[in-house]
Amino acid sequence: MCPQVSAITPSNHNPLIDILDEEYGTKEFKLKAYESLGGAVRIPTVCYDDLGTPEEDLRWKVFDGFHTYIEQRFPKVHATLQRTKVATYALVYHWQGTDTSLKPLLLAAHMDVVPTNAATEADWINPPFSGYYDGEWIWGRGSCDDKPGVIGTMTAIETLLEQGFKPTRTVILAYGIDEERGGTTGAAAIGEYLVDTYGEDSISMIVDEGGGYSDLSGTVFATPAVAEKGYLDVRMDVLTPGGHSSRPPRHTGIGILASVVTELEANPHVPKLARDRTYYQGLQCRAKYDAGFPSDMRKLVIESQTSDEKLHELETKLDDFDPAYSASAGTTQAIDIIYGGVKINALPEAVYAITNHRIADHSSVSELQDRFTSIVAPVAVKHNMSLNAFGKQIGFEASTWGIVKVSEAFASALEPAPVTPTIGSGPYELLSGTVLSTLKTNLRTDNFPEFSVVSPGLSLEHECHLNMHFTDTRHYWSLTRHIFRYGHRGTADAYNGAHTINEAIKAEGFLEQIRFFTRLILNADETNLLE
Repeated sequence: MCPQVSAITPSNHNPLIDILDEEYGTKEFKLKAYESLGGAVRIPTVCYDDLGTPEEDLRWKVFDGFHTYIEQRFPKVHATLQRTKVATYALVYHWQGTDTSLKPLLLAAHMDVVPTNAATEADWINPPFSGYYDGEWIWGRGSCDDKPGVIGTMTAIETLLEQGFKPTRTVILAYGIDEERGGTTGAAAIGEYLVDTYGEDSISMIVDEGGGYSDLSGTVFATPAVAEKGYLDVRMDVLTPGGHSSRPPRHTGIGILASVVTELEANPHVPKLARDRTYYQGLQCRAKYDAGFPSDMRKLVIESQTSDEKLHELETKLDDFDPAYSASAGTTQAIDIIYGGVKINALPEAVYAITNHRIADHSSVSELQDRFTSIVAPVAVKHNMSLNAFGKQIGFEASTWGIVKVSEAFASALEPAPVTPTIGSGPYELLSGTVLSTLKTNLRTDNFPEFSVVSPGLSLEHECHLNMHFTDTRHYWSLTRHIFRYGHRGTADAYNGAHTINEAIKAEGFLEQIRFFTRLILNADETNLLE
């Protein structure tokens, strides 16, 4: 269960990594790096859901200031790497390697942040765009999500350039501008640009924000996300004849919609424990290496590897054992929006509700649509209503009393991401070995556990915050099979999460991110584990 690789430290570049670690440990370097992130936080690159195109919406202009800032802060990067602006404000950097036969390494991040709530700004310990370093924490919106990705990679490369390093393998940086609304402007254009420039399947591996590491019973578990759930918002419209509320039908449109909602809630998606899926792989790692894992559950995990009966028994116990099981191993369903009625004495003619789904990595958009239709159809029949589900007429024709319409909302459909190969895969082994070497040689001053393992993770949420949304890598699927959502940050390195008040990152945690990016670039430069 959960085979591990050895820590990978650069061989040819070993003297360089020693020099860099010594520099990274100096007070002068730390303060400069912390201020680099603090200065980036002070530029409010807020992403709004209603942004127009970069050509017409002046709210994008703040990214000009961010571009100028990183140009001034990282002069060697901008003097050496080729920079291309995509979709006006998104950035791609090309660091040419000496061996053009090697596929490039792509490091991704995003410059945008979510807005702050004016009503809660007084609740911040330090102002939300202060970028203030108090000796332990760096405060402000974007300090976790995801300016450490931008500033961390920039700092690593600037420092390598200062040491005269020239890469053998080309390195590409891709910085999005609207990841917080799905990357529809930035990452989508970056993806097209990269395919046009380099071609499909042209990248050795991609590392973007995502999983991190945490201490479980004295063992550090690093969990790079190798899978990402799919997505679908479904809108349910119930259209009925209006009229005066003094002569109501047996069920108003609101009542019928309530019946639909009741049926959906009565039929939640059942999580599925599959041996070849990411959740089960992660469970094996916990059973093997987590000292706090209950012995009876450990025994059951071991037996479930070869026994279907034990696998099913394990399935039945996981809901109580792991609160995240249903969300991790199954499709989730949340009815989040409902609307209906315009006046107390008028029957509602049009009511609707919208349901949010995160699709399990073993399912698909079409499977979810079929299941949704099968639940709604009997309700429509019961109320003598026509049903149009995702553009298909189901059951009664239009001569019925009303219409139930089920459709995709917000053009939201997204299939689950292709699962990145793990055990026995060169890129996964390189990433794992780099993570382990970075953890093993950490420069932290806190009481950090000595033993670390790497476990495949599923992207439900970012390490710094609890909202389930998708990284920019959704736009990069055609570039490589080897996509890792991993930011090398500890769970204890986030003060209060992100997308909420008091977003802050522990400064020493940010320093470890810089060290990780440095080691990854150097390891990738001399490895035989990548194409």
